[in-house]
Amino acid sequence: MSAIPDLLHALSADLLARNLKLVTAESCTGGMIAAACTDLAGSSRWFECGFVTYSNTAKERDLGVPAEILNAHGAVSEATVKAMVAGAARFGDVSIAVSGIAGPGGGVAGKPVGTVWIGCGSEAAQKANLFQFDGDRDAVRQQSVAKALEMLLDFVNGSDH
Repeated sequence: MSAIPDLLHALSADLLARNLKLVTAESCTGGMIAAACTDLAGSSRWFECGFVTYSNTAKERDLGVPAEILNAHGAVSEATVKAMVAGAARFGDVSIAVSGIAGPGGGVAGKPVGTVWIGCGSEAAQKANLFQFDGDRDAVRQQSVAKALEMLLDFVNGSDH
């Protein structure tokens, strides 16, 4: 997606201007956001680290997502993605988290393929939005990356860091 480089340049400038470090927490995107960030030269000045927590066990172990949240709401939920944001932000200033069903299988009633929760924020405050993306696995993942970067850019611009 051509929008991703433009989003990254804007995000980079805003994170640098605010002296913020970014941490990613990814499930269905499998590290694609971190890869996109680190494709940009100079990203080491604003990108701290990334977590790929594909399994629930990894979400609990690495990000501190409570088992109670995963059991009650599932991995693809607002509560889980907000907990992922908070857990990742412990390692930086702001974070972005993605959990969804990229397909082609895995969809269930109420959560069809293309369902993706994206969250961003800090350890203290998180916001999350639900998206329903169309297309094949790659298209869902690419749309998730672009929307995650867009959400984070909006958060950074609207925050008081």
